[in-house]
Amino acid sequence: MTEQQVDPLLQPHPITKIEGVQELRNWRDYPWWFVALVLIAGMAALTIISRESYSEAFIWILAGIQITVRTSLISYAIAIFLGLLTGLGRISRNVVLNNLARLYVELIRGIPMLVLIFFIALVGVPAVVDALNSLGFWFEEQGITPLAILLTAFNNQSIPMNARAIVALSITYGAFLAEIFRAGIQSIGRGQMEAARSVGMSNGQAMRYVILPQAIRNVLPALGNDFVAMVKDSSLVSVLAVRDITQVSRLYAGSTFRFKEAYMTLAVMYLTMTVALSLVVQAVERRLRKHV
Repeated sequence: MTEQQVDPLLQPHPITKIEGVQELRNWRDYPWWFVALVLIAGMAALTIISRESYSEAFIWILAGIQITVRTSLISYAIAIFLGLLTGLGRISRNVVLNNLARLYVELIRGIPMLVLIFFIALVGVPAVVDALNSLGFWFEEQGITPLAILLTAFNNQSIPMNARAIVALSITYGAFLAEIFRAGIQSIGRGQMEAARSVGMSNGQAMRYVILPQAIRNVLPALGNDFVAMVKDSSLVSVLAVRDITQVSRLYAGSTFRFKEAYMTLAVMYLTMTVALSLVVQAVERRLRKHV
């Protein structure tokens, strides 16, 4: 049988080739990184369960999880509010608002986060308390007793480090979220605003009912990613002696000298939280894409 007379049944079918290429692509696109993370987390969990020293460290460190979660949630809620206001200021035509918003963003972005936490908690908060006290004394001189009593009641010792840490994280992340909101608002076409104005809406109404809902939907995945980042960065508040899981781990390691058990358990706890949150963010992003 010559080369030209090859039986067509013996030739590779084109569909078979396509299916083989598709299988290869599926194999390459398979989330092996997630499988590796699950294996690492599973091995670490098995170690924590099976070894008494790791179990003790886990139970000890778990006491700080409430502080970590509460600090992250409250700080992020305040940061979203600050970020939205600052983002609106960044696109405002008012020269004062625009420059104040830009100054705030550039100041925060130009200073390391750890330095900001120290400065806001140990310098900024006391300065605000002193200013409130001075204002209270002025109200007292003017005979406005209720306000004077309220403002002079503040003192630096009465403000716990937990609250200072929340203020520091909120102000820091507010600047980062401001840029996300600004980009989201500017991604909406000008025709949307013009259409809203053409039906009788004011600028404020158009921004509230037309622009912002679309912008927030566009930036929702980015907001979720920043929340994951805040959960990790919340470990920095341990420098203020806030008893989150990082600080509790340091105390446990310092008192027992079991550094391997303490910090391996801490790493697994952060890894579990951030991976779980990342999966939630990805699920929300996929759901949004289906509805676009």
